[in-house]
Amino acid sequence: MAPRTLVFIAFCAMSVSAFNFAVKVKSSLQFDVDAAKERPVTKVVNLLKDMQKQLEKEAEEDEEIYEKMACWCETNDKAKTKAIADAEAHIEDLTSSIEELSASSARLNTEIKNLEAEVAENQDALDKATAMRAKDLAEFNSEEKDMLQAISALKSAIIVLSKNHPGAALLQISSMEPNMIMQVAATLQEEYRRHASLLDGVLTSAQKRQVTVFAQAPMDFLQDSGPSYAPASGAIFGILKQMKETFESNLSQSQKDELAGQKAYEDLKAAKEDEIATGQEQVDMKTQELATTDEKLVESKQDLTDTRDSLSADEKFLMDLKQTCQMSDQEWEERQKTRQLEIEAVSKALAILTSDDARDLFSKTLGFVQKNAEMHSTSRTKASELLLAVAKKNNNAQLIALSNMIRLDAFVKVLKAIDDMIAALLTEKQDEIKLKDFCVEGFYQNERSTEKKDREKADLTQLISDLGMQIDELTQAIESLKAEIAEMQEQLKRAGEDREAENKEFQLTVADQRATQKLLKSCLNVLKGFYDKKAKAALMQQGTDQPAPPGFKAYKKSAASGGVMGMIQGIIDDAIALEKEATQSEADSQKAYEDFVTETQRSVDEKSKEIVNKSELKSKAEADKIEAEENKENVMLDLDQLANEALDLHKTCDFVVKNFEIRQTGRDEEIEALKQVKAILRGAK
Repeated sequence: MAPRTLVFIAFCAMSVSAFNFAVKVKSSLQFDVDAAKERPVTKVVNLLKDMQKQLEKEAEEDEEIYEKMACWCETNDKAKTKAIADAEAHIEDLTSSIEELSASSARLNTEIKNLEAEVAENQDALDKATAMRAKDLAEFNSEEKDMLQAISALKSAIIVLSKNHPGAALLQISSMEPNMIMQVAATLQEEYRRHASLLDGVLTSAQKRQVTVFAQAPMDFLQDSGPSYAPASGAIFGILKQMKETFESNLSQSQKDELAGQKAYEDLKAAKEDEIATGQEQVDMKTQELATTDEKLVESKQDLTDTRDSLSADEKFLMDLKQTCQMSDQEWEERQKTRQLEIEAVSKALAILTSDDARDLFSKTLGFVQKNAEMHSTSRTKASELLLAVAKKNNNAQLIALSNMIRLDAFVKVLKAIDDMIAALLTEKQDEIKLKDFCVEGFYQNERSTEKKDREKADLTQLISDLGMQIDELTQAIESLKAEIAEMQEQLKRAGEDREAENKEFQLTVADQRATQKLLKSCLNVLKGFYDKKAKAALMQQGTDQPAPPGFKAYKKSAASGGVMGMIQGIIDDAIALEKEATQSEADSQKAYEDFVTETQRSVDEKSKEIVNKSELKSKAEADKIEAEENKENVMLDLDQLANEALDLHKTCDFVVKNFEIRQTGRDEEIEALKQVKAILRGAK
């Protein structure tokens, strides 16, 4: 039981004892003037009878009070015991529920993260497929446009040459415009150059040589066929038709592939969009479920806290109740025992005073008693007046009753009552001194404890605020680091795409240059094989003694053959140089990309480690904050308890402390007055 409760019970018990004492004295001193005229023994007998009745009445009153107290103890004991059992069962249920809700919350968080990652993966796959589809479509459109242009150009060339086709009327070379022939040659050369890889395996080597010769000197190529250049034009015509058919077949296949690719993309898109919608629907559903679970978790935790507080209060009340009821039982037993002894003593005294022997003895000694009473009448009056003045000053009912007793009662009994009152006053004085000391000490300890708890509260409040700021700063830093990592990963992705595009461009460039070199080298070898033989034949003719007979006129292209081969060689050299330059540029770009990837990945790793470190610091700060908040709640409970203790101390001690000096002075005056009365009754002046 709390000290304040013990003090309160002791104070109440002391007050009850003083009240019973006053009742006893008052009941034993209720005389009237007529009773004073009777014989002393008769008055004593009457007093004893009154005391006996009063004791019996008090016993009945105590029994009634005890029965009420016992009923109160039993009722509250059962109610609080049941409340404690219910609270403990409820706490057990709440603990189990909180564990289940916490597990559900963690599971839902994990499932939501997995679903979000799956949705993001599907969205990324869809985005990549969309980008690839757009790229394929762009390539197809470009290729289709190129093919259509090539087919259109070939059709125009075929129309031009169809005028000299063997199936048509034979025309002289002069009937065709050289510009049209040059245009056909340019078209054939351009389309052959742009689509050499496509035509590889379609045209024979002879056809390729014809294309090359025709492209370099179309008019000469046709003139070599005779006055009607139908055979040469027919060969070119056939090559153009073959190229046109090849391009048309390739265009048709590309269109079919495009349709198949588009259908495959649409199927993939529909499937991915369905998966994304399903995943997002599950994310929304589980997010709602998580919100409901977290709300129930918070409510359960608050209910657990409230139930524990209620349980603690009920357990404390039950403990105080048991101690109070135990003390009540002990006091009841003690009071029963004491009152029974008192009743027995009064009964024995009545038996003694009302016996026949006692009547005879009192009859013989009556005269002496009356004389002795007259001798002390003046002293009793003086003592009664003195005691009555002090009693009125201090408003003491016991002293007033004793003053009446001095005037009306027997000498020995008055002295006994005075001694009892002096002893009682001294006991009350000591008890009140002890109570005051207890109150002063209690106030001092309560004040010190309250100040200490207030400091702890302020320190914890500041700590909670600091930890909150630290958590906010760490959260912002972590989010910033995550954003930086995402930005770097995006840059890596873009750099990879750029690198891939550059590599494809490099591959195309190298392939084009190598194809150009191969083609030009073949052409150069053909020309060299032809013109080198011409040159050797010319040297051999110059070395003979006889002049050569007249023959063909000089071949017009021989004069420019060196320039053509030189130009071809120059183009080959340029292609080789461009290939080397592209290769070097590709190597430089690849190294720069690898360096960028290495540096970016290193930065990502550093920032990831920093996120881990800051997350650990944040987790520790959050744990410290939770602990500080719990400590603060405990401190607040302690402060509430100290405030209640202070309130109880004020209820118990304010009157005693405030009126201590006055009560002590009044009690000293009463004791001094009683001593003076006692001295007066014993004959002092």
